[in-house]
Amino acid sequence: MAGQKGRDVLIKISDGGTPEMFVTVAGIRTSTFDLEQKGVDATSMESPGGWRELLAGAGLRYMRVRGRGPFKDAASDARLRAVFLAGELCRFRLEVPDFGSFTGPFQIAQLSWGGTHDGEATFSIDLQSAGLISFEAAA
Repeated sequence: MAGQKGRDVLIKISDGGTPEMFVTVAGIRTSTFDLEQKGVDATSMESPGGWRELLAGAGLRYMRVRGRGPFKDAASDARLRAVFLAGELCRFRLEVPDFGSFTGPFQIAQLSWGGTHDGEATFSIDLQSAGLISFEAAA
């Protein structure tokens, strides 16, 4: 696979409609998607050589998504604020070019805005999965 442009990694929020449409979160310059899994320790006195053993298929899996960039005051910003202030869970789509997309429910764990006197206004978002996340490989 050839190198990828970071600007093609997208965070999209559902419009909540039927059929469901996803809108790119405007202004994102940097984004990070983390998949994590907590293991379940199944080690016993019979474990070979005293090495830790993990129970396959058990444990907690989750995804964390972070993004930051300039504040654009676009439709996606209004949707993010509404979802956050209502405490809703919302579906997001996270796209990685030539790899695939992750889609599922997320909670907006953090929204922040900031700026310096000689720079642009910025915002950041932190999403945490809130249910089953599906993966669709790129065609």
